[in-house]
Amino acid sequence: MLQRIQTVYLLIAAIVSLGLIFVFALWQTEEGSAVYALDQLTVFIMFIASGLLSLISIFMFKNRKLQFVLGRINIILNFFLLGVFVYWSLSLPGEMNISEKGIGMFLPIISIVFLVLANKAIKKDEDLVKSVDRLR
Repeated sequence: MLQRIQTVYLLIAAIVSLGLIFVFALWQTEEGSAVYALDQLTVFIMFIASGLLSLISIFMFKNRKLQFVLGRINIILNFFLLGVFVYWSLSLPGEMNISEKGIGMFLPIISIVFLVLANKAIKKDEDLVKSVDRLR
């Protein structure tokens, strides 16, 4: 059902992945211009994929196992995105023009937190249904 707490968590994760990437810059270059996710195609595609997975997962409420698996895949995608940001921020000076990191680099962490909370709630629902089935 759509009125579960995991729907709220998944919706927040989708808003973080789809909406906040246009608001917060990933980093600033040495010239002072802000770089957003739209400027980096791979990062933009990964953010969009993460947000779409969250939205798809919301409507998979009848199949909790698939919803749980989609949440795990989304968490792995966000960890990969976070790894790309860490690699770019720790690269040698001169390879990337990153002078100051922005809040946008931490958006995958926020998304991961809400996805973990959603998966925990999905697992709790699945355990509740299994316990009720044992009573029948």
